[in-house]
Amino acid sequence: MKGIRKIADRLIAPPGKKISLKHFDPRWTGKFKDASLAPALLADGVQRLAKLQDTLYAHDQYSVLVIFQAMDAAGKDGTIRHVMSGLNPQGCQVFSFKAPSSEERDHTYLWRSVKALPERGRIGIHNRSHYEEVLVARVHPEILQGQRLPAAATNNKDIWKHRFKEINDFEHHLVRNGTIVLKFFLNVSKAEQKRRFLERIEDPSKNWKFSAGDVKERALWKDYMRAYEDVFTHTSTKWAPWYIIPADNKWFMRLSVAGILCRTLESLNLEYPKLGKVQMKELMDARQVLMREK
Repeated sequence: MKGIRKIADRLIAPPGKKISLKHFDPRWTGKFKDASLAPALLADGVQRLAKLQDTLYAHDQYSVLVIFQAMDAAGKDGTIRHVMSGLNPQGCQVFSFKAPSSEERDHTYLWRSVKALPERGRIGIHNRSHYEEVLVARVHPEILQGQRLPAAATNNKDIWKHRFKEINDFEHHLVRNGTIVLKFFLNVSKAEQKRRFLERIEDPSKNWKFSAGDVKERALWKDYMRAYEDVFTHTSTKWAPWYIIPADNKWFMRLSVAGILCRTLESLNLEYPKLGKVQMKELMDARQVLMREK
C-alpha cells in the first residue's frame, strides 16, 4: 500500500486553481500496471484501515466524513463494499442520499447531511451528498424551482457562488471541530460508462441496476462535466480537498481510495487512551481480584 499512498497528491484537485477534467485521465494507473497484484494490495490496505479505525474509535477525538460523488456506473457502491469490508460496523455509518423527501425539502439543503454526520470516533460514508445541490440541481433547473425557496434566492444569478461559499464554510466548521472531510470523485469515462450500462442490460443478474433514467442523464454528460469542474474549482480547499480518482479500472480506483484513507488516518497520529495512576491502580487491583478466584 505504500506505493499507492504516494499517489494521493497526484489525484488532488489543486485548491485555488481552475480545474479541467481533461487533465485527469480516467484510465490512469500510475506505475501500477499489473491488475493481478491488486487483490493482495487491497487486502493489505483493508487490514491496515481496520486497525486505524479501531484506534480512531478509542481515541475519540476525530471523526471522518467520506464523500463519494460520481456519474452513474462509476463504482461508488462497489468501492464502499470492497474498501470498507474490514471495518467494524459499530464504528462506521453509510448513508445513500436519494431525491430529497418532502420533509427534507422543508429544510435547508444542508440539513439532511448535518443529520447524517459521524460522531467522534466514527467513519461516516455519504454515497452522494450535499454536492447534489450544486450538481443535479444545476443541470436540472426545475429542481431548484421546486425547493420552496424564496424567489429572491431561486432568481439570484449568484446562487451557485453563494452555495459554494456555504459548503466551504460548512466543511471548514467540521474540520475545525475534529471531523476530517475526504471527498472522492470517481472519474469514469463516457466510453466506460457505456460499456457498463450495456453489461447491466445484457446480464440478467445486473438488470436491476439499470434504469431508463440513466440514459437520459447520460445525454447531459457535458453539462454534468462542466458542473463538476465548477465544483472542484470552487470547493477543493486546503482543509477539504477533492480527490479525482481514475475509475475506468475498478481495481486501481479501490486501491487509491484505500490508500488515501490510510494515509489520512495515519497523519492524525492516533493513540489508544493512556490510563493515569489512579486508573492503573484500579486495573491492577482488579487483576489481583481475578487472579485470586478459584
